[in-house]
Amino acid sequence: MQEEELVQKAKKGDAQAFGKLYDLHMPAIYRFALVKVSNKTDAEDITHQVFLKAWKHIEEYKFQGFPFTSWLYRIAQNAIIDFYRTSRTHQDIDALPEIALSSHLGLDDRVDKAVQVQLVMSAISRLDETGQNVLLMKFVNELSNKEIAEALEKSEGAIRVIQHRALKQLKQLFEHHGTDEHYRTTKDA
Repeated sequence: MQEEELVQKAKKGDAQAFGKLYDLHMPAIYRFALVKVSNKTDAEDITHQVFLKAWKHIEEYKFQGFPFTSWLYRIAQNAIIDFYRTSRTHQDIDALPEIALSSHLGLDDRVDKAVQVQLVMSAISRLDETGQNVLLMKFVNELSNKEIAEALEKSEGAIRVIQHRALKQLKQLFEHHGTDEHYRTTKDA
């Protein structure tokens, strides 16, 4: 069944159709939230809020040539902003993202991968919010520039510029702060 068809059924109150949309898009929204808040429980809560709000307001969704996920990402972005606004405390990236630890690699490889992910996430956290969102949507959730543009309510050209600047800034952060040297030191310890 096509996504548009599921959305139309959900708009008519079909909870089963919305459940299929949930099953289809929940992992990506959860990953997005987890990377932004770095806490599994908070990410689960935010994901729940996103889909609850989407269900309550599904009749307001209008297909405009963009996937349903673009609308979900916009809701998720607002939920994350609300999360930080209400928590009033900045949470550092102190927990290793579970996506790095969920593979079938050996312990040494998992630890190496987790350290690499932590370093990258630490660098990404230094970017402005828009740069973070663009990189996460592009490289973690593999959205197209068109989908990102819709979710962030920007033009595709603006998304390309933001992505270019964010990647350039990340490269400078890695070069300037000696992340490779830190990684080698951590790995050899």
